[in-house]
Amino acid sequence: MAEYAHELQVTVEPRGDVAVARITGSVDTITADDLLTTLQTAITGGHIRLVGDFEGVSYTSSAGLRTLLAAMKEARRSGGDLRLASVGERVLKVLELSGFTSILRLYPDVDTAVASYA
Repeated sequence: MAEYAHELQVTVEPRGDVAVARITGSVDTITADDLLTTLQTAITGGHIRLVGDFEGVSYTSSAGLRTLLAAMKEARRSGGDLRLASVGERVLKVLELSGFTSILRLYPDVDTAVASYA
């Protein structure tokens, strides 16, 4: 049986008045807290307009969904938002089945998501 790797890398890069969080790996019970901490740090640091670049995300669990929801709510309370870009098919299916596509704004790529804040 193959071992499942619980790895996650997140880097936050400012792009004008928008911050792009490049997320790579799996967002699950083990890694969700790290992602939430990184996103909350960005928000409290003044980056209330966030784009989550999901191109490198291979999997998300319900813990990952809760993290996205918490970060989105916190950003919106501060007058901003969390928007997702480049969501792959597997993760998109989870977002659709959970109803998150009606809560979060999804964009085909990072540039379109960043431009949506204009």
